[in-house]
Amino acid sequence: MPRSTWPACAGAVCIAPSLLAADFGHLADAVHALEGAGAERLHVDVMDGSFVPNFTFGTDTVRALRRETSLPLELHLMIREPERHLETFAAAGADGITVHQEVSPHLHRTLSAIRALDCRSGAAINPSTPVTELHDVLDICDLALVMTINPGFGGQRLIPHTLHKVAALRAEIARRGLSTEIEVDGGVDVTNAAECAAAGATVLVAGTAVFGHGDGPAAGVGAIVAALSTAGSPTIPPQ
Repeated sequence: MPRSTWPACAGAVCIAPSLLAADFGHLADAVHALEGAGAERLHVDVMDGSFVPNFTFGTDTVRALRRETSLPLELHLMIREPERHLETFAAAGADGITVHQEVSPHLHRTLSAIRALDCRSGAAINPSTPVTELHDVLDICDLALVMTINPGFGGQRLIPHTLHKVAALRAEIARRGLSTEIEVDGGVDVTNAAECAAAGATVLVAGTAVFGHGDGPAAGVGAIVAALSTAGSPTIPPQ
C-alpha cells in the first residue's frame, strides 16, 4: 500500500509546487514558506543531463528535504534507466516516484516495483508521446503525468494541445472506473490553471508561478487557488 503520508486532495485539484524554480541556496526556506499555504505536496525534479538537458536534485537533496518537511515528496525522475535508482530514492524519503514512459521499456514492471517500495507510482509522457501509451498501465498507476512543456527547464509556456491529451486520459480513466490522478507539469500559472482543471487534471505542478511571485511562494500558491475558484466554467483551447 502507498505511504499513509500521502493524503487525498483536499479539494478538486491539488497544487504541487515545483522546487526546480526555487532558490537552490535556500530550499529549506522555500519549503517552510509553503507549509500551510495550500500546497499539498512538493514536486521534486530529478534530471540527469542525458534524458533532459539539465542536472538537478539527487538523493542527498531528497534526504535533506525529508528532514525539513512533512509534506509529501513527489519525485519526478527525468533520467535514463530510472529502475536502477528506485530503492535509493525511496530510502531517501520519496513518497511518490514518477518515471517516464519514453525511457522505461518495462514500464509495468517499474511501476509495480515503485509500489512495492511503499511509494505512489507515477508514469509520465512528453508532449510528443501519444497518450495511449499509458493506457496499459493505468491500473497500477497512481498518477499519470502529462508534460505540458518539453522537459528540462522551467519558465516555458504551456503547450495548448497537451490539454487535449489530458481530456482524453480523463475519459479513459472514467470509462474504466479508476482513481488514477492526472497531473500536468509545465507552464501552469493563473492564466491557464482553470483550463488544466477543466481538461481533467487533478494535480497542477507550478514552479515559476509559485516561486517567481512578487509576494513569495505562499502568495503564488494562493493566486493559483484563487484563479481556480473564480474561473467559472472554462473550456480547453481548440486544437
